[in-house]
Amino acid sequence: MSDADLKAAQDTSRGEIQHPSLPKGSNLYGSTKIFPDYQAGEGESYFTLVHGIAHESSVAFVACLQALRALRKGYESVLYFYGPGAMNAMATRGFPTTGDNGFPGEQNINSQIERFIEEGGTVYVCRFGLSLHGLREEDLIAGTIPCHPLDVQDALIHYARKGAIINSTYNL
Repeated sequence: MSDADLKAAQDTSRGEIQHPSLPKGSNLYGSTKIFPDYQAGEGESYFTLVHGIAHESSVAFVACLQALRALRKGYESVLYFYGPGAMNAMATRGFPTTGDNGFPGEQNINSQIERFIEEGGTVYVCRFGLSLHGLREEDLIAGTIPCHPLDVQDALIHYARKGAIINSTYNL
């Protein structure tokens, strides 16, 4: 195939369907919310376990967003980072220096954790999860609470006995 033939095939392909077919700002999806906007009742808790690694999927970031939303709905909201999820709570992330965005959005999880704590959320971080990756406890985001590895299960039991909504996130 010559360069001219390739260019002609590209032009034909591009011309088959208008790109984009809708102008910017067009609705692609409906906006009907099915369930009521539930708010926390007296003493209700929302407990989130996070095993996901920052930037390997959206799991950890979405878990932070959900925990913040629960906090804003009035729940006692808790994030618990364990296993490789512990690396989400590192204040020392960044490039070329800590706090810098080596790529757009690199600090998204840090910003969400900091906002969550500022608004009254509780963040636990498993010390064993830190050790798995050679991370130092002194490098955790201010306001996080380091925990013994055996606390993961007992925290889950504690919040289950309180009747908490439990959101357990995990990515492979």
